[in-house]
Amino acid sequence: MKKRIFAALSAMLMLLALAGCGAKQVDYDATCTISISCATILDNMDACDPDKREQVPQDGVILAPVEVGFQTGENVFDVLQRVCRENRIQMESKWTPLYESAYIQGIHNLYEFDVGSGSGWMYSVNDWYPNYGCSRYTVQPGDVICWVYTCDLGQDVGGGAAVGE
Repeated sequence: MKKRIFAALSAMLMLLALAGCGAKQVDYDATCTISISCATILDNMDACDPDKREQVPQDGVILAPVEVGFQTGENVFDVLQRVCRENRIQMESKWTPLYESAYIQGIHNLYEFDVGSGSGWMYSVNDWYPNYGCSRYTVQPGDVICWVYTCDLGQDVGGGAAVGE
C-alpha cells in the first residue's frame, strides 16, 4: 500500500515538474529574416585551420533564411542570440567598450582568424553592411539580416566599405 502511494505521489511530482518546463510563449511585434553562412570558406579551405574544416557545412549554410519574430527595440544581436539558442547553434560574443557593442567572435565553432588574418563574422541588413556593432542596429519590420563569414576583411562578401575599404 505504501509503495502505491509513493509511486502515485512520485508520478504526480514528475508531471508537475515537467509542466513547468515548457517554453514561454512570446508575442512578437514584427518579423524579420535571418540567415548564417560561411560559404566563403569553401573557396579558402586551404587557408582554413585544419582543426576547423569539419565545422564547415558542405554547402556553407549554417542557417538557411528563416523568418523570426522580434519585439520593438530589439537589435541584431538580440535576434542572433535567440535564433542560435533556439537552433542549438554555438555562438560566442564579447562586449567591446570602445564601440559600445557586442562583437561576434564565433558561430558554429568557426572563429575570427580561423581562415587567416582577415577572417571573421560580419552582418548585413537589407544588403547593407553597417560599420558599427550588431547590438547598436535596431531591427525594423521586414529586415533581412545575413551573417556571413569573411575571409578577406569583407571584400569577398561585398562588405569592404564597412571596414573602410
